[in-house]
Amino acid sequence: MSRLEPAFITFDMYGTLTDFAIGAAAREAVQDIAPPEVLDAFLHRFGCYQLDEVMGDWRPYDEVLARAFERACASTGVAYRPKDPARIFAAIPEWGPHPDVPEPLARLAARFPLVILSNAADSHADRNAAKLGAPFHAVYTAETARAYKPRLRAFEFMYEQLGCRPEDTLHVSSSPRYDLQSATDLGVRNRVYVNRGTEPSAPFYHSHEVTSLAGVAELLGV
Repeated sequence: MSRLEPAFITFDMYGTLTDFAIGAAAREAVQDIAPPEVLDAFLHRFGCYQLDEVMGDWRPYDEVLARAFERACASTGVAYRPKDPARIFAAIPEWGPHPDVPEPLARLAARFPLVILSNAADSHADRNAAKLGAPFHAVYTAETARAYKPRLRAFEFMYEQLGCRPEDTLHVSSSPRYDLQSATDLGVRNRVYVNRGTEPSAPFYHSHEVTSLAGVAELLGV
């Protein structure tokens, strides 16, 4: 890997670089009305419904969150209050990087063009990216691409904008489900799974597994 010279290093942002505290925010939102015995089930289903909601045609991210939240409420018997997902959506641009991110990310940026492909709203993406502490060649969102990951169209949009082939890039993500399977399907040979404990390892879909962004820098000899 230290001999690799990818044309671009492409990143997932939420969860991989940004500490995407959506589970904690959802827990805080419903803990006053959700019985303790269903709270964990609610949070799990909220996460699952978010993935399900992005598989169709593009819709604004606040609608995606609201619909996933409503479905999680319905399936667990928790009262749905529209203000709860709206509050979570409004908080997203305030979330900053994981502690391990800024220093190695800056080292990577000094050598490689860095790109973000995020399931983000345009109004949030630049604000979150600015907190990461490194310059980016480009930040692409689902809103701009009109497709959410893991849909292949989101990745194809990025490669079209960059004018490169998937195999010319290295993709970094903490999510096999949202990112690494799609990157594999499109021919990205070099894929790095940052294991943050939120999804199980899926070795078929990544070339390397690390536990922090420092591991990515080490793999590239930076």
